[in-house]
Amino acid sequence: MISFSNTKGWLKISSTNKKANLYIVGIVLAVLTFWMFAQSMINILPAMTADMDVSLGTLNISTSLTSLFSGLFIVVAGGLSDRSGRKKMTFFGLGLSILGSFLVIIAQGPSLLIIGRAIQGISAAFIMPATIALIKTAFNEADRQRALSYWSFGSWGGGGVATLAGGLVATYMDWRWIFIFSIIVALISMWILRDIEESKVNDYKKEPFDYIGFAIFIFLLLGVNIVITQGQEFGWFSPIIIGLMIVTLILAVLFFMYEKKRKFQFIDFNLFKSRPYTGAVTSNFLQNGIAATIVVANTYVQIARGFSAFETGLLTIGNIVALLIMIRVGERMLQKIGARKPMLWAIFIAAIGMSLAAMTFLPDILYVIVVFIGFLIAGIGIGMYATPSLDTSVVHISNDKVGVASGIYKMASSLGYSFGLAISTAVYGTVEAITSNIHLAASGGMFTALAFGAVSIWIVAKTMSPEEGLKTKPILATSKIN
Repeated sequence: MISFSNTKGWLKISSTNKKANLYIVGIVLAVLTFWMFAQSMINILPAMTADMDVSLGTLNISTSLTSLFSGLFIVVAGGLSDRSGRKKMTFFGLGLSILGSFLVIIAQGPSLLIIGRAIQGISAAFIMPATIALIKTAFNEADRQRALSYWSFGSWGGGGVATLAGGLVATYMDWRWIFIFSIIVALISMWILRDIEESKVNDYKKEPFDYIGFAIFIFLLLGVNIVITQGQEFGWFSPIIIGLMIVTLILAVLFFMYEKKRKFQFIDFNLFKSRPYTGAVTSNFLQNGIAATIVVANTYVQIARGFSAFETGLLTIGNIVALLIMIRVGERMLQKIGARKPMLWAIFIAAIGMSLAAMTFLPDILYVIVVFIGFLIAGIGIGMYATPSLDTSVVHISNDKVGVASGIYKMASSLGYSFGLAISTAVYGTVEAITSNIHLAASGGMFTALAFGAVSIWIVAKTMSPEEGLKTKPILATSKIN
């Protein structure tokens, strides 16, 4: 068993403890079940279209559905991890991941595929906040930042590897093997983490769950997602889309007014009294929106340039390598100059890098070179951003709220990716329908990265002081931690 000592409400793990390092490996593998394997679907849509009785539109919905469902349920799952135990919820999430992957494997049509993808999203909702909370309650200062860097290897790094891994498997094996591997990795993670110490809040105040707020929130986000993903197909000025827009606006106003009056809210808005936390969550949403535009590039090079799924994945090798290297560099920058500067630089670099794929007027060889360099540059930015942002999101939060706070932070990740994917592909589809020019359409879709980046830079500049992340002091738990 791992050795813990309780100091001022904090659980400590020695960074030299081999068992602790093994547990970090288990946590990273758990995170990979979503970020690498479930997200591999972004690069195998052509292969799935040829193999299944499912339209490309349905596949696009099922691709974003996983991130959407993760975002919908992650705050609830984060709260459950605080009350019921972070280890227990991690294992529950891994079990759901196995079930979701199995349903995708056996799917022949849209029904099982959509159900399986939704379950995969819910599994990620349980795994991500629970594992972050395990790290936050077990490590302090530099050790915590180190552990969060490895967690980021699983999330950002896994997302970067997803296109290459998915393309490799889909091209030389069968796309279903992606989800078979996911089941195997989930089982290995469960075996590694079988003896990890449970962590939960013993005297958690039993607060009534905000079922009405949760329901409004679900319908609100579903409405927004449907409008964005289906607007081009139904027509942006069709009665269906206009009606959904009106309903969505009404739900947004209703949600805000209802939650404002409640004592116990579905989303704890008190957390956003911390400006650095607000900046980390909001910029995380937008940074994931930048990363999601890679789906447009993947689709474009396969359809318009004749690339295979594996060849498309090869374009991301530089992105993967740069991202993994820069995660630890971002950690060092956080410790030396704080969180604000590396986050601002990272967002700018990521947005510029991704937008280089918009240069679709270039001939094949030159375009490939530019896209490769652009993805590499984006990897530098995404990797640099990961640890400063994640550490900022937890360091200001008390231990009894870290599960909920982590849930909101990762909800921003999932929803940011889902809406970034939906918006960029909607621009792509709309421009193509208007102009019948796939090259111009892809360029428009990729340029959305610049819009996400500009807003994100403004938010970080407004919410974080230059000293953020330097000489941080841990927030003490307000409840006893087991």
